[in-house]
Amino acid sequence: MNYIALDLETTGLNPKRDRIIEIGAIRVENGQENAEFSTFVNPGRVLDERVSELTGIGDEDLKKAPKAEEIIGDLLDFIGDLPLLGHSILFDYSFVKHAAVNTGLTFEKEGIDTLRIARACHPELESKRLLDMCRYYGIELAAHRASNDARAAHLLFTKLENGFSTKYPELFTPTPLVCQVKRESPIRPQQKDKLKDFIKRHNIDCPYDIDALSRNEATRYYDKLRAQYGKK
Repeated sequence: MNYIALDLETTGLNPKRDRIIEIGAIRVENGQENAEFSTFVNPGRVLDERVSELTGIGDEDLKKAPKAEEIIGDLLDFIGDLPLLGHSILFDYSFVKHAAVNTGLTFEKEGIDTLRIARACHPELESKRLLDMCRYYGIELAAHRASNDARAAHLLFTKLENGFSTKYPELFTPTPLVCQVKRESPIRPQQKDKLKDFIKRHNIDCPYDIDALSRNEATRYYDKLRAQYGKK
């Protein structure tokens, strides 16, 4: 089977509010890896300490990295017509689709979810996390780095396919990934000026690249600052 094993590291779990910080994608054809796409992504914000601790990625790693809108077209070209594969693949797909739509690109894919397969094939296991499934099958994994997790999902799929594809063929067939996304409007010049003025007036250490915020993100952040510092 041919597919793209995909994994992302992100600033959080909500694709509407959080951003991609690392992309790992591996092209698999006839069961063999033949190409890899790997890059850090500048999220336009300071990372939370918990994210850095979890991933080992720091702000210095991302400072000179491309922004999502600069790299997303290259990723979509790499993926091409192949389906996606990953552990909870809808999560990764939703972030890529948000980035694509915000850049004016279309991204509709089919996918295979190794988490869904693991749940169906191994109900006896307490945890079906990628790390735990890899331990069960003896797959080495340095977790929470994108390319490592993408490769691990591919290797896990191979193990599961060898053991269960005859019994559960439908689990190993790509199905449409469904995620509704609306394009986010960029921050208005008036919003930008007002936000920057408020930050300067209150001497606020802003964790965001204001120019990179969407209109909705800017509104939420401004409302949060006004609630904290007052309306003046």
